[in-house]
Amino acid sequence: MTRFRPLLLTAALALTALAPVAQAQTPAFNDMQRRAIEEVVRDYLVKHPEVIMEAIEELQKRERAETAERQKTALSGNKQKIFQDPASPVGGNPQGDVTVVEFFDYQCGYCKAVTGDVATLLKTDGKVRFVYKEFPILGPASVTAAKAALAARAQGKYEALHNALMANKGQLDDAKIFQIAAGAGLDVDKLKKDMATPDVEQAIGANHALAEALGIRGTPAFVVGNELVPGAIKLDEMKKLVALARKG
Repeated sequence: MTRFRPLLLTAALALTALAPVAQAQTPAFNDMQRRAIEEVVRDYLVKHPEVIMEAIEELQKRERAETAERQKTALSGNKQKIFQDPASPVGGNPQGDVTVVEFFDYQCGYCKAVTGDVATLLKTDGKVRFVYKEFPILGPASVTAAKAALAARAQGKYEALHNALMANKGQLDDAKIFQIAAGAGLDVDKLKKDMATPDVEQAIGANHALAEALGIRGTPAFVVGNELVPGAIKLDEMKKLVALARKG
């Protein structure tokens, strides 16, 4: 029974939302008539509970369609910010014919899990352009890590620090982040100064605003061509999305 409670709640909310419409379109009933109608409806639903499930499935289908349409519109209206924002680091082949965009957080286990597949994709397909979207949502350490990675561009070591942070197995804190940065060959004193520049803060803010516009709530999330794919995906799916985008 527990597994159906969210569905029943959805049905209840749907019926509640429809109630004002029903009241506006039907004449007023007295208490006796209203109780009689409620009893008929209750009796019917008890005898035909599958109707509730059908209604819920239809509601969920409509919600998915509406979400897909909103995302399609958002993707179309934000192409410049998604694919060509100069504040977002670019890897792979900068002149590639297909661009893969990833929103990620350095403390996200799922992001770490897909790092190997992303590296393999870029290694095996020399025509893929990859855009890194720093999207720190898992606490202060995630924000510090994102700032450090973006600031590392000033030393030409963005990908070196990105890969080192993704390879870290434990939780991050400021001391650990700077230790990792030093290990990746960065001048930590310079890095800290560059982290404080307005451009770094603005880049992260822009990524958060873009994610909000696209309906992205978690990490990782990928954009490939006209497709927005939330969650971790395997190498095979990445290749399929790239092939689809390549066909136009």
